[in-house]
Amino acid sequence: MSDAEWAVIEPALPVPAWRQGRGGRPAEWCRRDVVDAIRYLVKEGIQWRAMPCDFPPFQTVYDVLDGWQESGATEALHGELRTRCRIAAGRSPEPTAAVIDSQSVRAAETVGKASRGFDAGKKVNGRKRHIAVDALGLLLTVLVTAAGVQDRDGARPLLWNLRRAFRTVKLAWADSGYAGKLVTWAKTKLRPRLAVQIVKRTELHKFVVLPRRWVIVM
Repeated sequence: MSDAEWAVIEPALPVPAWRQGRGGRPAEWCRRDVVDAIRYLVKEGIQWRAMPCDFPPFQTVYDVLDGWQESGATEALHGELRTRCRIAAGRSPEPTAAVIDSQSVRAAETVGKASRGFDAGKKVNGRKRHIAVDALGLLLTVLVTAAGVQDRDGARPLLWNLRRAFRTVKLAWADSGYAGKLVTWAKTKLRPRLAVQIVKRTELHKFVVLPRRWVIVM
């Protein structure tokens, strides 16, 4: 990453124990290299053991990332970066609207049957990721279920999580797959009130970029 990127990320990372006088010793590997390795892993979709040799050992990267996630550091970092992006785009720091969607993905053979299912519509055996993003396409919350879970059913816990994390969100756009009882449920069960607005297709049997929903990329 660039020096400018590291200047933003470094202050958001947890301070090492040895710097706080809580014992331990300086890490053998530079934290900037560890962050670069994590970004490479996510972007390229490689296995941990396939980490290139010019990065720190994959065991070290895994342990560091696991510790950051356990402490909530990665979530806090993501939130800080999202806030900065929103401000740079001329928007308020906290979102007031969201877009929800889902995608079924095939699961590896090692994924247990209890956490996987079959999406008959997409002909996919695996898991489904339900996400909510802001109007810029920046991630707000994620929910992973078995692929057999209907979009409307997965949307309920997704919207619960969205409401808990972002009290400022008042509106969520969704496609026609979410139409029906979900709209009424969100209006009556979520407090403060969160309205779900269905964005309908204007033309059938033809690819059309739907307003608002185009910001989601999975």
